[in-house]
Amino acid sequence: MQQTSSTTYQGNDRVLFGFIFGLLSFWLFAMTLLNIHVDMNKELGLSISTLSFAVSVTSLVSGLFIVVFGGLADRFGRVKLIRWGFYAAILGALCIALTPAQSALTAPILIVGRALQGVSGACIMPASLALLGVYWSGKGRQRAVSLWSMGTWGGSSFAALFGGFMISTLGWRAIFYVCALFAIIGLLLIKGLPESRAEQQQAKRFDIFGFVTFFVGILSLQLFIANAPVWGWLSLYSLSSIAISVIAIVIFIKVEQGQAGAFMNFALFRNKTFTGATISNLILNATAGVLVVSLSVLQQGGRIDPATAGYLTIGYGVSILLFIRVGEKLLQRFGPRKPMIWGCMLIIVSVILMSQTQLMTGVYMILTGVAYVLFGTGLAFYATPSTDAALSSLPRDLSGQGSGIYKMASSLGAAFGLAISQAIYNGIQVSGEPIELLGNLINFVGQQGNLNFRHAAMVTMYFNIALLLLAILSIALTIPKQKKQAEA
Repeated sequence: MQQTSSTTYQGNDRVLFGFIFGLLSFWLFAMTLLNIHVDMNKELGLSISTLSFAVSVTSLVSGLFIVVFGGLADRFGRVKLIRWGFYAAILGALCIALTPAQSALTAPILIVGRALQGVSGACIMPASLALLGVYWSGKGRQRAVSLWSMGTWGGSSFAALFGGFMISTLGWRAIFYVCALFAIIGLLLIKGLPESRAEQQQAKRFDIFGFVTFFVGILSLQLFIANAPVWGWLSLYSLSSIAISVIAIVIFIKVEQGQAGAFMNFALFRNKTFTGATISNLILNATAGVLVVSLSVLQQGGRIDPATAGYLTIGYGVSILLFIRVGEKLLQRFGPRKPMIWGCMLIIVSVILMSQTQLMTGVYMILTGVAYVLFGTGLAFYATPSTDAALSSLPRDLSGQGSGIYKMASSLGAAFGLAISQAIYNGIQVSGEPIELLGNLINFVGQQGNLNFRHAAMVTMYFNIALLLLAILSIALTIPKQKKQAEA
C-alpha cells in the first residue's frame, strides 16, 4: 500500500523523461570524467591521487547514500527526494564547471561538485524507480522500466564517447553547464507530480550509528587506496587510514549483527544465492577500472586525443542496448548461473584484448574497439540474470532491503574498482621507469619512451582478470545449477 496525494494519478511520458534527464545527469554527464580527466587536468593541475579520488568519489558517495536516501524517500516523500537530487545535480555540475585552475580551491571545489553528483544519483535512482511502481501499471510500467534502464545503462555506456566529443568541440567545462541545464529541464518536467510515500507505520528509526561507522570505514579505505601510492604504503597517513577503516568496519559488523532496524541486514547474507550474486555484482562493477585505464593509456602513452579514444567505446554502448534483452532470454532458458558465467567470460576476453599494450598503437586501438563490444555484451548477458538471482531468492518482505544492498554493491564496486585500478596504473607510470621483468618476458614493439604507461596498463589489466576469475568462482559456488522454473 502507498500513501499519495492522488490515488488516481497515472504516470505519463513527460514525467518519465524528467526522471530520465535526472538519471542522465549522473550516468552520462558525471561519468564523462572516466575519459576526460587526463585532458581536464592539464588545466587544473591536480596531483594524481587527488584527481583519482575526484574520479571515483561520485560512485563512492552514491553507493554510500543510496540505501539511506531510498529509506528517506519512502518516509518523507519520493518526489521530494527527486527534487533534492535535481538541486544537488545542478549545484554539483556548476561547482565542477566553475572550478578554478591551479589554485588552493581547485581540489575542494572539484571534489565537492563530484560528491554532489553522487548525492544526486543516490536521491534520484531509488525514488524514481519506486514511483514507476506507484504511478505506472501493466505494460505501461514495463515500458517505463525499460526506458528508465536505458537512462542508466545507455547513459553510462555512452559517457566516454559524449565526453570526448564535447571536450574536443566546446571544452570540458561545457559538459557540466549542459549537465546543469539537463537537471533544470528534468526538474520542470516533473512539476505537478503528486507526492508518494510508504505507509507511516512502516517507518523505522534510522540507524545513525550503523551508517556512520560504515561511512567512516568505507571512506577511510577509499582514501587509503587512492593516496597510498603517493603517501607511501607504510607512511603515517596510510597506516592511520587503513587502521581507522579496519576498526570502523569491525565495530560496524559487531554492533549491527542481529540488531533490529540495522542499517545493513546481515540476515540477507544467510541466503547463499543472494550473497553470491551480490559479491559477483560488486566485482563486475569493480572492473570499471579497466575502462578508465584503457582510455588513459591511449591518451598518455599513445598520444590519442580524448575524442578519438571516446569513439572506440561506441561498441560498448551499442552492445549493451542490443543484448540486454538477450540476457533476459538466456535467463528464461538456462536460469541465472550460465548467462552470469558467460558474461564474465566475455569480459575476461575483453580485458585480455585490452592488456595487449605491447603492440603498436594502431593495432591496439583496433583490439580495444573489439574489446569494448565484448565488454558491453558480457555486461548485458550478466545484468538481468544476476539481478533476478539476487532478488528472486529473497522473501517478498526483504526484497526492498535486498535491492538496496545489491545497488549499493554496484556503486561501491565501481568506486573501489576505479580507485584500485588507478592506484596500480598511477603507481607504476608515475615512476617513469618500465618494469624490467615485464620487458624481459614480453617484446614491446614501437616507441620505447612510453613503456611506463604501457607496462602500468598491462599489469592493471592482469589484476582485473584475477578479479573476474573470483567473480566466476563466486557464481559457481553459490548460484544453483538448475533452470529457473517458469512460475518463479
